Amino acid sequence: MNTADLGLPVDVPSTALFTDQYELTMLQAALRAGTADRRSVFEVFTRRLPSGRRYGVVAGTGRVLDAVENFRFDADLLAFLREQKIVDEPTLSWLASYRFSGDIWGYPEGEVYFPGSPILRVEGSFAECVLLETVILSILNHDSAIAAAASRMAASAGDRPLIEMGARRTHELSAVASARAAYLGGFASTSDLAAGFRYGIPTVGTSAHAFTLLHDNERDAFQAQVNSLGSGTTLLVDTYDVTEAVRTAVEVAGPELGAVRIDSGDLLLVAHRVRQQLDELGATKTKIVVTSDLDEYAIASLAAAPVDAYGVGTQLVTGSGHPTCSMVYKLVARAESSDPEAPLLPVAKKSMGAKSSRGGRKWAARRPDSYGIAEAEVIGTGPVPADLIDHQLQVELVKSGEVVAREPLDTARDRHIAARGALPMSSVQLSRGEPVIPTEYL
Repeated sequence: MNTADLGLPVDVPSTALFTDQYELTMLQAALRAGTADRRSVFEVFTRRLPSGRRYGVVAGTGRVLDAVENFRFDADLLAFLREQKIVDEPTLSWLASYRFSGDIWGYPEGEVYFPGSPILRVEGSFAECVLLETVILSILNHDSAIAAAASRMAASAGDRPLIEMGARRTHELSAVASARAAYLGGFASTSDLAAGFRYGIPTVGTSAHAFTLLHDNERDAFQAQVNSLGSGTTLLVDTYDVTEAVRTAVEVAGPELGAVRIDSGDLLLVAHRVRQQLDELGATKTKIVVTSDLDEYAIASLAAAPVDAYGVGTQLVTGSGHPTCSMVYKLVARAESSDPEAPLLPVAKKSMGAKSSRGGRKWAARRPDSYGIAEAEVIGTGPVPADLIDHQLQVELVKSGEVVAREPLDTARDRHIAARGALPMSSVQLSRGEPVIPTEYL
């Protein structure tokens, strides 16, 4: 079962307080001023990619849709706001019936993005849109950072599968979101059972060093594991002496031993030695899995090693050095008045330095070259040029408050593979560089 098809699991709490206080105080002031009902357009974008990254990955969109659907102020939440004197009674009364009724457009999950890309566009009254800023950004900034790291690691790994193993290195709920984003970015499986339950991601896992240390000797530990899980299991061989452990593992499980895992040492050297030893012992089909604080650079350095799979934890769930994408949620257009027919006026913050933004509701398209490879991210506010109409990136996600684009996680995963494949080959280089294609504004 893939619960991404079913919507928000019933045990997830309301997302209404996943917000900053100023969103509610702005709401109160706008209600009092009579401007809360003005039609407004907010956009999510980032002004730059993390240093050295060539592209970003859109992840978390499905979770955003769930969060918007579940943004409800029940009696307990309203009581908290009242007791803490966060907002006044008229505002509490307005919040009691809050339901987002606007429209959301955005890049589909798994798509890549670049500086300035209008990743998400939220349209509705100022009041209903402003409340969603923090929850949307917290999801997209986290999940997109993990997915970008996962994508780089997957590109480095090539055809070799990656296992997400970072649950113990982050918050327990972040671990589930991280596993989801990693799978979207190209990982094959996760060790986190909650992620497997919630999102249908394949789960894997056998034993840790503690299991070997529990037993009187390594042979007893291996025998117990094989007796329980079969000869196709993965035996951890670096608790004591790797060479002796590999010999014992094959003696216990036979040449049908599924895999051995190496979690320490010079992985390049040890992997070569273990492969040679396995082959000499007749275990020619036994795979080698390596773990131990891997990142995309370490994975790339093992490309020539006889490694069959990688397990990645800490570096993945921390975005491999970039745990956020620095996405922002900005008002880019608003109506002259509360009249539903009032025209939209472009608005933008004017700022010294690099924090300025561009006003107006934007469209986005990715212009391909004659070979079908992307050559520019084109963003505009006027009519879409005829040659770009079929290359627009944004899709409708929510219409009049109803989610219209929920999809299985595997769909987003496949989309990312296709999107990354349509970028110039230099996109997967690990050397520092500028975004792989430029952003152009019309």
